[in-house]
Amino acid sequence: MLAILRILTLALSLILTTLASLLMCIIRPFHRDNVHFPANIVGSLSPVIGVELEIRRRKEIEDLGPVVYVCNHQNSYDIFTVSKSLPKGTVSIGKKSLKWIPFFGQMYWFTGNILIDRANRSKAHSTIASAAQKIKEKNISVWLFPEGTRSYGRGLLPFKTGAFHTAAQAGVPIVPVCVSNSHDMVDLNRWKNGKMIIEFLPPIHIQDTSKEGIRHIANNTHELMLAKINELSEEAGNPFQQLHENQKAEQS
Repeated sequence: MLAILRILTLALSLILTTLASLLMCIIRPFHRDNVHFPANIVGSLSPVIGVELEIRRRKEIEDLGPVVYVCNHQNSYDIFTVSKSLPKGTVSIGKKSLKWIPFFGQMYWFTGNILIDRANRSKAHSTIASAAQKIKEKNISVWLFPEGTRSYGRGLLPFKTGAFHTAAQAGVPIVPVCVSNSHDMVDLNRWKNGKMIIEFLPPIHIQDTSKEGIRHIANNTHELMLAKINELSEEAGNPFQQLHENQKAEQS
């Protein structure tokens, strides 16, 4: 019964948020803060799924100006937790297929998010250039999941380099965002589902913009984030370490 009530509450909240966001987009289409509005509302639904959320931001990042945020992506519940941490003046990059989801897809596009065709590598490369141009022209930040997909308990997956190329082309720093482990954390029939910690790390400035330099930065950022995710997961009471060990075993 609790799970049914939660699902109905989440569904109704998503519908109302989508409609309100579409109305807002009519009033101020593609405004730089349009994405923050629905993200903040939907991210505030974490108590509905029984998750206590703690977000740790850094003052130094707020004064940086545009950046490229890179965050780990674990499962579908991220929309009700991670979304809460999306700063103002930030858009995300998502799959082109999202726009065909009734109402939500249209809201996702009209709020100013960037859609890419992952099946077409040449278009994906042009999207990097387009995103970098928008960062500079509109003074916006971009939020990306460098793993390219949800990990679903497989640990922190290897990073793709698109986010790092975008930052290099735009001349802005990378800001890692680490989310503590949430694999198998949420049971909709359980009243309390633990704590999740989201922490923004210090900015990383890209000096070497060569292909090899970008890959090196991506790998180093992966190691940095993995260590912090382990630390946050231990603190939150949902250890991530075993997942890391499993991942290393699969890669060896």
